[in-house]
Amino acid sequence: MLAIERRNGILEKLQKEKRVVVSELSQLYQVTEETIRRDLEKLENEGLAIKSYGGAVLNEENVFGLPFNIRKNQCVVEKKKIAGLIAEMVRDQEAIMLDVSSTAVYIANGLREKKNLTVITNSVEIIVDLFDMPEWTVISTGGVAREKSFALVGPHTDQMISSYHVDKAIVSCKGLHLDAGITDYDEQDASSKRMMLKAAKERILVADHTKFDEIAFVKVTDWSAITKIVTDRKPSQKWLDEFEKQRIECIYPME
Repeated sequence: MLAIERRNGILEKLQKEKRVVVSELSQLYQVTEETIRRDLEKLENEGLAIKSYGGAVLNEENVFGLPFNIRKNQCVVEKKKIAGLIAEMVRDQEAIMLDVSSTAVYIANGLREKKNLTVITNSVEIIVDLFDMPEWTVISTGGVAREKSFALVGPHTDQMISSYHVDKAIVSCKGLHLDAGITDYDEQDASSKRMMLKAAKERILVADHTKFDEIAFVKVTDWSAITKIVTDRKPSQKWLDEFEKQRIECIYPME
């Protein structure tokens, strides 16, 4: 097992149990306790854990977000519902942009029945997943590769995004708040999302119900930049009122 795989396993355990013990992890992964301590130190340096005597606890105040491969396995049912709604909105031969969110991976795979799509993305995961779609045009934005989020980011990424004009931009966020607006964990990700929204005729925000009433590190954009929001369940009335006020169409499963 690679060290990164072991650390991701430890992080998943932290997410479920909120704390881990060095001796137990040492036995579980068949490595020395010193190796586990180094793993926990790295997770602490990344703001994901807080070391304690004999182990570590989950950093509940982390403002930088979880690694992509952890997020990908969270709220799977909700993400699939959103992907199904998006599939009903995207038409054959359209050009779309997808961001680096875990939800976007489910969306990309949910569009496989569409014909002759052009997909522009800064998500390494999506690019790899769509290698077996030769009838599509899949365009990578380029940029600096970032391990934690499987993302391509930076000024070159934003510059390339801005050179295109597409039918739909589909982006996510980490928090929706009536006062703080649309927020995310990372400034570079937020910048890329803003550029995608500027490049599109139809600007779609996807957010499952856990994102509502949450605030992340950096503001992504104002409500005026969004034309539609797609979520996995009917929002509360205060949110429906806000969307109506902002002239944003809210789409959710009719159950």
